[in-house]
Amino acid sequence: MADIVVVYHSGYGHTQRMAQSVAEGAGARLLAIDAEGNLPDGGWEALAAADAIIFGSPTYMGSVSWQFKKFADASSKPWFGQQWKDKLFAGFTNSATMNGDKHSTLHYMMTLAMQHSGLWVGTGMMPSNSKAAGRNDVNYVGSFSGAMAQSPSDAGVDEMLPGDLETARRFGERVAQAAARWAR
Repeated sequence: MADIVVVYHSGYGHTQRMAQSVAEGAGARLLAIDAEGNLPDGGWEALAAADAIIFGSPTYMGSVSWQFKKFADASSKPWFGQQWKDKLFAGFTNSATMNGDKHSTLHYMMTLAMQHSGLWVGTGMMPSNSKAAGRNDVNYVGSFSGAMAQSPSDAGVDEMLPGDLETARRFGERVAQAAARWAR
């Protein structure tokens, strides 16, 4: 079984709940970036040992949170030694609006992965875009590059939509399957 780490920042708990769903699907360990943008003890070592790294951040003002950006900037140390070269990478995000420029966040994460000489894994899911589609369908937000969720700004963590959480879980499964194939 592949060693997969979900490294994420969550400002209000929604991204954390999404991270938990991704980790459940991937059989991954969670690694939270704290409110000051730091990893816990052993965090860098866990990322160095991982076969796959899944990034997670809320989308704030069209990009990752400053805490995630601080983590990304600090990853220049493993970058310099190409410690993450040929690892699989993936990413997910949540914002309050349906679009919210979430693709900018995923593209930021994808660029970070490419700078580390990694390989990106998309969702592998078709969007729910027929007239019969409902908000709780899988991949209703319609992303191919990474998992996306939408949580209204006044909604609590417990009000996240089951379809978005199921999308996150299946996305985690996809990354785990890709990691298993890549390890062969």
